[in-house]
Amino acid sequence: MSPAIDQPYRYSQRDLVEPDWTRLPGWRAVTEDQWLDVQWQRSHCVKNVRQLREVMGDLLTDDFYADLERDQAERATMSMLLPPQMLNTMVPATDGEGMPSAGRDFTRAFLDDPVRRYMLPVFSDRDVEWPSHPKAQRDSLHEHDMWAVEGLTHRYPTKVLAELLPTCPQYCGHCTRMDLVGNSTPQVTKLKFAAKPTDRHTAMLDYLRATPTIRDVVVSGGDVANLPWKNLEAFLDNLLAIDSIRDIRLATKALIGLPQHWGAPDVIEGIGRITATARKRGVHVAIHTHANHANSITPVVARTAHALMDAGIFNIRNQGVLLRGVNDTTEDLLDLCFALQDNAGITPYYFYMCDMIPFSEHWRLSLAEAQHLQHSIMGYLPGFATPRIVCDVPFVGKRWVHQVEEYDRETGISYWRKNYRTLLEASDVDALSREYVYNDPISTLPESGQAWWHAQSDAAASHAAAVDAAAASRAASVAQLV
Repeated sequence: MSPAIDQPYRYSQRDLVEPDWTRLPGWRAVTEDQWLDVQWQRSHCVKNVRQLREVMGDLLTDDFYADLERDQAERATMSMLLPPQMLNTMVPATDGEGMPSAGRDFTRAFLDDPVRRYMLPVFSDRDVEWPSHPKAQRDSLHEHDMWAVEGLTHRYPTKVLAELLPTCPQYCGHCTRMDLVGNSTPQVTKLKFAAKPTDRHTAMLDYLRATPTIRDVVVSGGDVANLPWKNLEAFLDNLLAIDSIRDIRLATKALIGLPQHWGAPDVIEGIGRITATARKRGVHVAIHTHANHANSITPVVARTAHALMDAGIFNIRNQGVLLRGVNDTTEDLLDLCFALQDNAGITPYYFYMCDMIPFSEHWRLSLAEAQHLQHSIMGYLPGFATPRIVCDVPFVGKRWVHQVEEYDRETGISYWRKNYRTLLEASDVDALSREYVYNDPISTLPESGQAWWHAQSDAAASHAAAVDAAAASRAASVAQLV
């Protein structure tokens, strides 16, 4: 028997548990057959505060609903859309396991819940002083700037991102594509695709046929689970007919938030047809999903993942996002990774630093914190299942957090370089020597760094006020002349 050693993280195998949905007042009469039916799940998604009240009953206080309504009105960049499967993983304990009582106790547990923190943000979650970083942008990765055709981002030399549609079965508060995906909110009027879906998809395929240096296509959106299967299968069949394509990755949060979709018989059968064709051509078809906490990995998620691999999917990989209060500790990350790897056969692949989109400062971690987390999880998982923590640097792409060129801990500004040109830089001789910037959340900086950013913001505000005043003066002068 090996001696007991006190390790920073203690591994133990854990059984997955499907939380009892009947513990929630609005679902007390829901049967297992209904719960496993994808149409029931889709038709009972929670889209507003009224519907949340119908599900939760008196478990939550009026103060919580007021907090949520204020966030929807003043901060939210994504509209509310919660499948029952996802909502059910919040405060998952049953009565027999100590579920908090209704009212303030349950509300406190609900506010502290890691899945709730990113799927159902409230106003009190947000950073008071810096709700947005001064450098935050709607399209923080400039994906639209790199569209080869509408919806097809060509950033890397050998791979592209195909955004087939602008909707998802669930909307995550931290969504990096918040400028395009989902319904408009009071803060964000969403962009719209100009061309019809069939025309956009045809243009994408034409570009890929004409560009044989591309071998890898991430098929995304939005979420491909919202595309009718016959339409997705037709697009994939056309992709598989292009000789240069060797890897296809289907990006879907729905494996975690709406596994009933991917487990539906017609989808599993369709996956079998696609992967059979792919094997004949020597093409790998994988699924990339998005789980941020171990509580989201339930038996139905695991069963669905195994069914997809039995149908021929080459691999299923998880791409999470580092989020404060969700998975910002060594224990949180390793618990999630082991739940994915041990129970669902899903490979922990990436954890991204949260992108610099508006109203995301309360979620974001500093580069130093991300580097510490990467160090702390090493050695526990198999090498092939040890996720890389990456910073998706604007105009650059994914970089391991230890690949930073320079890092000013006082101002939180990190500097990065790259080794390829994007579609924007075909003739830019300085693209490979230029330094590109990522910024830490200001609240994580020392007082001197925060003061520096205050000074920058004050100077920018003064400049904007001067520009506005000059414009008003010119307008007044013109009016007098008229």
